[in-house]
Amino acid sequence: MLLPAVILVLIFEYGPMLGIAIAFQKFIPARGIFHSQWVGLDNFTYMLSIPDVKRIVRNTLFIATLKIISGMTVPIIVALLLNEVKNTIFKRISQTLVYLPHFLSWVIISGILIEILSPSSGLVNDAIKALGMQPIFFLGDNRWFPFTLVISNVWKEFGFSTIVYLAALTSINPTLYEAAEIDGANRWRQTLHVTLPGIVPIIILLATLNLGHVLNAGFDQIYNLYNTQVYRSGDIIDTYVYRIGLQQAQYGLATAVGVFKSVVSLILIIASYTIAYRVANYRIF
Repeated sequence: MLLPAVILVLIFEYGPMLGIAIAFQKFIPARGIFHSQWVGLDNFTYMLSIPDVKRIVRNTLFIATLKIISGMTVPIIVALLLNEVKNTIFKRISQTLVYLPHFLSWVIISGILIEILSPSSGLVNDAIKALGMQPIFFLGDNRWFPFTLVISNVWKEFGFSTIVYLAALTSINPTLYEAAEIDGANRWRQTLHVTLPGIVPIIILLATLNLGHVLNAGFDQIYNLYNTQVYRSGDIIDTYVYRIGLQQAQYGLATAVGVFKSVVSLILIIASYTIAYRVANYRIF
């Protein structure tokens, strides 16, 4: 029963890893991997000498960090609010509505965002102009673009992430709430002293595991939303690799950048699992 899955993993996960050799070559597609010229670490040396690399890494870390922090904070708050809802029907409808955007692709959502955030005819800027303020070019201003990415990502994903925390809330012993109520604790104090401590282990676990994704700022989202005007604040490692690799045909350099990202991500994943094991007693098997 496992054989088909193993074959798929070997073909699509381990097979492409042979392409890492391109990072050490002056790769020419017509010659292939076995006949292209080997250049050693020249691609990595050139990568580190490119002025744009520092900015791209900084953008990636900034956007990814904001996404991780907001992507954990908002679902926790929403889960706590939904946990206080007593009407089961309203609670289920709310859950469905908030996690529905998760199932939409960024191609669809980016089209919607481009329309509603348009500085000339978008609904958001129409509201801003109605308040007497100047319209904001959310997708063309380097000051606003990173935060637009973060907010739109939170809107799309927070509902689905909320499910994890709602599941954690169901594991809290109800007698703890009864004891707190007998001691005179109101709903706010019960949340502060019973609910939050009850889900702290899952919060620590998810926070540590997210460390391994700190270099993944979201290629699908940024590629569908960014443009040349916001390269300075929105260009990340993945979009840079796409441009220099596929559009400029610098395959060796693009692969070197990808290998660099993979190595750093691997180190962070190992560190995050180590922290999760020691702090939250999390084990893979």
